[in-house]
Amino acid sequence: MRLKLYENLGRRGAELLRQAGHEVATVSEQRLCGATDAELITACSAENRGIVTLDLDFGNPLLFRPANYAGIAVLRLPTRPTPDDLLDAIRTLIAGLAQRQIEGKLWIVQRRRIREYQPAEDP
Repeated sequence: MRLKLYENLGRRGAELLRQAGHEVATVSEQRLCGATDAELITACSAENRGIVTLDLDFGNPLLFRPANYAGIAVLRLPTRPTPDDLLDAIRTLIAGLAQRQIEGKLWIVQRRRIREYQPAEDP
């Protein structure tokens, strides 16, 4: 899977994803720090990459319709997170990516749990 890690995620997370066989680019490596959410998601689309972020705005399907993108993974951490909380969420993401596809979907990733956004069916 081709992924882009948001600037608020560390190098260790990128390393774990790469070790799991994913092609990872980071916002920092690509000098996109400070870019708007719209600019980042546009860059992800152009590169056919899913985005992995802590930014809760990406979890709003009214702002970023999951079906339009290669995948959106929003990591939800405890109120006072530790570095281990972040790494556990990334490991949960890795396990999820090994089992199913994220393309066109929004995943909310927590420690040992992934919730997948399901759009409401049209009546």
